[in-house]
Amino acid sequence: MAVLRCNALGDYLMATPALAALRARFPDAEVTLLGARWHERFLTGRPGPVDRVRVLPLVDGLAGQPPDAPDGSHLPAFLEAERYDLAVQLHGGGGASNPLVAALGAGWTIGLRAADAPPLDADVPYRYYQPEVERFLEVVRLVGADGPAEYPLLALSGAERDAAAALLPGDGPWVALHAGASDPRRRWPVDRFAALADELAAAGVRPVLVGGPGDAALSAAVGEAAASPVTDLTGRTDLGALAAVLERCAVVVGNDSGPLHLARAVGTATVGLYWCGNAINAAAPTRTRHRPLLSWTVHCPECGADCSTAGHPHRPGDGCAHRPSFLGQIPVVEVCEEVTDLLAREADLRPVPVGT
Repeated sequence: MAVLRCNALGDYLMATPALAALRARFPDAEVTLLGARWHERFLTGRPGPVDRVRVLPLVDGLAGQPPDAPDGSHLPAFLEAERYDLAVQLHGGGGASNPLVAALGAGWTIGLRAADAPPLDADVPYRYYQPEVERFLEVVRLVGADGPAEYPLLALSGAERDAAAALLPGDGPWVALHAGASDPRRRWPVDRFAALADELAAAGVRPVLVGGPGDAALSAAVGEAAASPVTDLTGRTDLGALAAVLERCAVVVGNDSGPLHLARAVGTATVGLYWCGNAINAAAPTRTRHRPLLSWTVHCPECGADCSTAGHPHRPGDGCAHRPSFLGQIPVVEVCEEVTDLLAREADLRPVPVGT
């Protein structure tokens, strides 16, 4: 079977419960992920629900963007030779992705469908606001696959764990802070992260800044604003080593972005910082290990425009071009309280790690 999910890290991880459900339903099938180059680097050789990755050149390097093949005429040659029994579209409303999936020539096609998208053999209505994990499980239920909404534990190698141990020596407890997000509106203010780092350090907790190279400036700003030194690993790890670093931490505090989802995938407790609309789609539904904190700001702090109308074409307003933080309603004290509670429970919450 082929599964189209060619997006960024958090997008992929939210699809892993559906991928695991397909694996359980069809244990003898080969599951091919049609994805981006990073999927290939990260998943090849890693035990999990995906057997292999086929990189789609049309979207390589454009994580989050739909394939630009509205009529299937740009189907890569290597896919034309494949013979899939089932093709699954988990890549948005289907305006561009459904034709690509249909062009695979699979025996059966299923997926998501917005009102203006072409149909597949069976599909689920796409509406903007829906928990993404449940959205994808709803799709695979069309072929009798089902399972828990929790992310399956990500397998990590001994080398990745050794790298994390070298970067975070000692027992900690370590609490990872991720200040980045692709959309500035989803970022908790830098000064709040700095104040949180100081509160943690004063309590004997060891804060550590994490993220990719694109987050380096934000992490540096947090470090500069903090009164006490903060370990900064931003941009110093590949994705596998970052996953192991997050596994080594007791709690991860982050905006709605890839590292927060990666922490969930390795079994680490999280405090997620969400704009209320994003929380509908991406926040964890349970509260034992994961504590989403929501900001209910829906009007732009700069111009007052209503920015809550996405997915509702009959409602007036379509947001604005400003990009201030929408998370200013979340105070530092709330985050500290949740981290403190999770630290107290950490020994009882940690699942058995999965190795490669």
